[in-house]
Amino acid sequence: MRNRLLYPGFFLIPGVFNPFVALQVAQKGFKAAYLSGAALSSSKGVPDIGLLTIDNVEDTVREIKAAVDIPLIVDIDTGFGEAISVYNATKRLEKAGADAVQIEDQRNPKRCGHLEGKEVVEPEHMIEKIRAAIRARRNTLVIARTDARAVKDLDDAIARGNAYKRAGADIIFPEALLSAIEFAKFAKAVKAPLLANMTEFGKTPIIKAEEFHKMGYKYVIFPVTPFRAAAKAMSDALDTLKRTGTQKIMLKRLLTRSEQYRIIKYDSFTKLDRELKRESKTRV
Repeated sequence: MRNRLLYPGFFLIPGVFNPFVALQVAQKGFKAAYLSGAALSSSKGVPDIGLLTIDNVEDTVREIKAAVDIPLIVDIDTGFGEAISVYNATKRLEKAGADAVQIEDQRNPKRCGHLEGKEVVEPEHMIEKIRAAIRARRNTLVIARTDARAVKDLDDAIARGNAYKRAGADIIFPEALLSAIEFAKFAKAVKAPLLANMTEFGKTPIIKAEEFHKMGYKYVIFPVTPFRAAAKAMSDALDTLKRTGTQKIMLKRLLTRSEQYRIIKYDSFTKLDRELKRESKTRV
């Protein structure tokens, strides 16, 4: 099992959108991170409707994997195009450090999985993309997401989950199910490693990670939780700064300089700099 996402056990996986967040996820002891298309899009000031390019995602993957060593699942939406684009994206992202790529069966232009107006492609179209990713990868896992529950019904989502598993997908991801009962029914019908999305303010009610685990899900992602928490804190801080003209009253809510430097390992770089200078002097 060269891919740590296949290790035995349960994975609770926060969403990340830059290396600083990924560093915090790793330092808090999480076993993996999820590069969320929704969070990454918002961090770049655009909606999650397929506007990110392969270059945007590849650069972010490379930056995150340079900062942390935990497995990274990468959301690639519909794969940046047709099957040949999925093939290209999988090769590039694996080289950049992706431990898994997640492809969805929406029709372009895609929508957030918890919004109205999305459409799904025919299962054969998605299977072509899955097989393209499998053909391109060496060790990267392929996650197949189906959005069919909101567009068709749960039975169609189950049928697609089984078809995608037969096509070779390593992990199956049913998006936007409406209840714990639906998640349990899906898990009973689709015998594969399963991933659940526990996003906020969507179609899925809040369900604890342990409940998903008991239902048979191996992975639970919280794709936008860190982004929303950070964005709300920034909004509140800016309101306070504009209203009062000082940050004094919010100092207790700010990350301290020492906390910030500890996350980015500031001291290790200054220590290395001192060691290099000493070594250069002794060798002259």
